[in-house]
Amino acid sequence: MAETKVSLPAKLINGGVAGLVGVTCVFPIDLAKTRLQNQQGVQVYKGMMDCLAKTVRSEGYFGCYRGAAVNLTLVTPEKAIKLAANDVFRQKLSKDGRLPLWGEVLAGCGAGTCQVVVTSPMEMLKIQLQDAGRLAAAKRSVPNPAQAAAPGPAPSLVAPTPARPTPPLRPSATRITVELLKTRGLAGLYRGAGATLLRDVPFSMIYFPLFANLNALGRDTSGSPGDVQARAPFWQSFVSGCAAGSIAAVAVTPLDVIKTRLQTLQKGEGEDSYKGIVDCARRILRREGPSAFLKGATCRAFVIAPLFGIAQVVYFLGVGEMVIGLLG
Repeated sequence: MAETKVSLPAKLINGGVAGLVGVTCVFPIDLAKTRLQNQQGVQVYKGMMDCLAKTVRSEGYFGCYRGAAVNLTLVTPEKAIKLAANDVFRQKLSKDGRLPLWGEVLAGCGAGTCQVVVTSPMEMLKIQLQDAGRLAAAKRSVPNPAQAAAPGPAPSLVAPTPARPTPPLRPSATRITVELLKTRGLAGLYRGAGATLLRDVPFSMIYFPLFANLNALGRDTSGSPGDVQARAPFWQSFVSGCAAGSIAAVAVTPLDVIKTRLQTLQKGEGEDSYKGIVDCARRILRREGPSAFLKGATCRAFVIAPLFGIAQVVYFLGVGEMVIGLLG
């Protein structure tokens, strides 16, 4: 049987569309994950639902989508690279249409490595925007002791004119990018790239082989000899993507906590800053205990499961092939 060639442009389109659809659906939960993982001293949020409820109450519904613009802009190349690279590596490592488990793991490793070039700056910017609301809430929850101790002014018979509050200057992806490039150069955007690589490579090594094997369960291969290309139904691709994504996400949560802490530039009062991956791991373990490495694990499972379930369904719909067919 002739080997089916991977159309790289089609796979890039599929991956991009898949990323856009998936991220739009699950972004609020990802925001909750970031805020929960960054909590060190003041516990502003008790859990995922508490975080989302307080965010909507204080910042409005669209506060749950802080940082979504930069994520939606860069998730297209990020998911396109990840999914397309995995397909290309799998094809290169296959022999006679078969791919051993070590080949699946190696293909996932290659995909995870390739995506970091986009993932690291994307998450660097997204985290600053997502965490701004937590820092503001933490400041509001801690009273200023100097103000509390100061004696109040003498009562006045004339009603004072209420001062108009100055709205806080909200950070934007453009402002953060310019500031980082000005002060730290291109390396500023890639802060935490090592931790991102340390998270994404194991994730892809777990996710892609697991998804491929779950998606192949019960597949009808009773047709022509050697025909192993039969497509799984959409619901199976969705469930397989959800299951593989949630397992891989929880497995690498400790690495995601370290990455999030390293990439967060603004710290609250009394919160640690870190010199690197090892220093971050040691400080978290010493100050917060082992359970801190699983902060946001539930959120990550709720984010990654539908994200990759939706992504795989959209990917297997073959949107890229249809677009290229229409253009051709």
